[in-house]
Amino acid sequence: MNELKGLGTALITPFDAQGKVDYEALARLLDTQLTGFVDYLVVLGTTGEAATMMEDEKREVRTFIRKYVNGRLPLVLGVGGNCTAVVCESLRTIDLSGFEAILSVCPYYNKPNQEGLYQHFCKVAETSPIPVILYNVPGRTGVNLLPETVMRIYNAYPEKIIGIKEASGNIAQIKDLIARANSKLKIKNYELPFLVISGDDGIACEVMEAGGAGLISVASNAFPKDFWHIVHDKDASLQAKYEEMVQLLFAEGNPVGIKAVLAERGVIGNYLRLPLVPASHSLQQKIANLQAE
Repeated sequence: MNELKGLGTALITPFDAQGKVDYEALARLLDTQLTGFVDYLVVLGTTGEAATMMEDEKREVRTFIRKYVNGRLPLVLGVGGNCTAVVCESLRTIDLSGFEAILSVCPYYNKPNQEGLYQHFCKVAETSPIPVILYNVPGRTGVNLLPETVMRIYNAYPEKIIGIKEASGNIAQIKDLIARANSKLKIKNYELPFLVISGDDGIACEVMEAGGAGLISVASNAFPKDFWHIVHDKDASLQAKYEEMVQLLFAEGNPVGIKAVLAERGVIGNYLRLPLVPASHSLQQKIANLQAE
């Protein structure tokens, strides 16, 4: 649990001009993360464009990262979807060795109600052989996992559901969730805490000040040292310095912006998989100008 506090990078997946996974670029990216300023890595999540990858590709990426990192950082694997049966089948068949936990997003497109979300995550918890971090991102899924439902899921499987990546952007909701988690923990006296992790780079300090456990960051693909200090030092002035950059990173969708940054630095090629396309010339110019300041 302590290994998954602090700064986690939601890794991008580099592609080449032919649309294949670029493993040389992935190795370069991993080298930038293995410098002591990242606490763990999240593999094949939304930022990794996992939704556009075939199962054999995902297996190869998992294997490559696991071998390349070689225990130097804890790893979390994205395993989610909008069909509960398919998610559970993946959890039964994927080789999860070397991963500390899975990150599982709320089912998207189907728009289940709170009872449906509860039952979905109960099935995930029952099936997963390793701990589960819930992932609430209403802007992508169309549903909002409410604090009372989160605690209901947690209370049903307290040894399996270890936390949540909260990307609703609603700081009041996040504070409510942190308060509920702390209250439940005191009542039930669980040894391990429930981790409330920010999923938004722009409000990391606010979440940390409220008692959050850290940040799963897109920006730390390119700026790991500064975002480590934002999280661990609760450095609001440094967070404010990155306000414009964070807005640019998400202006045309994720990981469009962060790939533009990494390409401008020569770490990767600026290639995405449809339906995503590279950043517009205007956005690339704004990013380049901001980095030059």
